[in-house]
Amino acid sequence: MSIPKHEKYQRLIGRARALAPTPCAVAHPCDESALRGAVEAAQMGLIRPILVGPKARIEALAAQFKLDLSRCELVDAPHSVGSAEAAVHLAREGKAEMLMKGSLHTDELIAAVVKRDTGLRTARRISHCFIMDVPVIDRVVIITDAAINIFPTLEDKIHIVQNAIDLAHALGVAQPKVAILSAMETVNPKVPSTIEAAALCKMAQRGQITGGLLDGPLALDNAIDLGAAQIKKITSPVAGLADILVVPDLEAGNMLAKSLSFMADADAAGIVLGARVPIILTSRADSVETRLASCAVAALVAQSRREDLKKAVA
Repeated sequence: MSIPKHEKYQRLIGRARALAPTPCAVAHPCDESALRGAVEAAQMGLIRPILVGPKARIEALAAQFKLDLSRCELVDAPHSVGSAEAAVHLAREGKAEMLMKGSLHTDELIAAVVKRDTGLRTARRISHCFIMDVPVIDRVVIITDAAINIFPTLEDKIHIVQNAIDLAHALGVAQPKVAILSAMETVNPKVPSTIEAAALCKMAQRGQITGGLLDGPLALDNAIDLGAAQIKKITSPVAGLADILVVPDLEAGNMLAKSLSFMADADAAGIVLGARVPIILTSRADSVETRLASCAVAALVAQSRREDLKKAVA
């Protein structure tokens, strides 16, 4: 059963709007797309933007495109690298609970995030998730990792899977179904991704990965389509119903996400996890709806972390 496009995103945005706006450091919002995205998210009540970059340039840009900065705080920084470092510093100090990429390169922002002494590292590997709104699927589908880890090791994939499960929890999925993808659904010693899939599933059984139902290897068709799974006689609580698709490597993930976007009319909100705060990676090609959905997802993750912290203190 298909659901009208954007309805799934609207649900996430509605949940996030019920929260107080989350303080968000926006690194170098120095083009119309980046600045407008932050301003519109603030107008929706999703974030409280802290715009980090050349102050005079940001103000001139706002005047040029008639963007209201009254809901925004400005922090002056000389250039893109300085903006990334200052935005990360705000997060380290607790003044920002999430980061948003502006018009700088992704590598510049991530480099500041992963610096050993001044960044936002945790014990987790940093990874990226696409939260896909595919019209013919009745739920959002998370694809990971299609943007950060190029050829992740098995150890990396433990973190990638756990990050995605924690994200699904923040989005309201109590026990997400996780499909570890390969080109086939049987373990084949000649195909390393099938062996890693089997190992990840065994790790979940042993409590090394928690909070989700894992199965794999699964091919894409029998991960998302019940009919395909039944034809292959796969008996599994995950097959055909996956909430999370874990790809073998970045190339596979990138192709999968873009195939859904350009051939299935899907939208792809994006977030980076594994750092002290969630990080929104926007693209100039993103629609307004996708930008707002990315902000909503990050706000829900920040809220989930606040709740976890309260439980830990209690």
